[in-house]
Amino acid sequence: MHLRALIVLLLAMNLGVALWWALKPAPAAAPPLGIPADVPHLVLVSEADRELLQAAALNATNAASAAARPDAAVAEGGDEALVAPEDLRCFSFGPWEDAGAAAQARTRLQPQAVRIRLREAVTGATGWQVLLPPLEDRAAAEAAVERLVAAGFNDHFILGQGEQANAVALGRFSAEATARRHEAALREAGFDTAVAEPLGATGTESWIDLAAGPDLDPGQAREAAGAARAEPLDCAQLQ
Repeated sequence: MHLRALIVLLLAMNLGVALWWALKPAPAAAPPLGIPADVPHLVLVSEADRELLQAAALNATNAASAAARPDAAVAEGGDEALVAPEDLRCFSFGPWEDAGAAAQARTRLQPQAVRIRLREAVTGATGWQVLLPPLEDRAAAEAAVERLVAAGFNDHFILGQGEQANAVALGRFSAEATARRHEAALREAGFDTAVAEPLGATGTESWIDLAAGPDLDPGQAREAAGAARAEPLDCAQLQ
């Protein structure tokens, strides 16, 4: 009797629970999370505006190109387009025996520069020579001399012994600038191996070559850089 009553009670309880689940109201929808107005929304590529995508890709490409661009040997001063070539003024500042001090001076001068470079110059030279380095043999040297004469260069001498055997000497000069001009003329004529070399050099020193606009005061620039001298320079040497 008790067992039957227990079974009936359990059935009644199950029916009650089933009826409660069937009749209970549906749960209210949870309110959406609030997102601050300044937080950007995630947009699928398929939903994005095509023109905006192209503009973003172009900006990314330009940024990558700028990051990858190497520093030039002749640097990074002002905007050269703002200064007419005939208005450029060029000077050499120096010398410095310490390369680190010269590099710091270059940094101080750079804001005033249209073009600027740091170069090493030899010291103690008793003169300069221009030559074609040693060729394979005497015949090659004589062939080079024939080409020199045809190009209008008549000052030459084939060296016959030592480490410079079969080199072609093309003149000796007291000043570096004169030797450099002769070297440049030979190279322009097609003798690409022509080189100007110092004679009796004992060391090196650093100089800063700078091209700037007409407002540059070389005296003030020299003091700012801590240079001993400011010498006029042919701007063509900074091209």
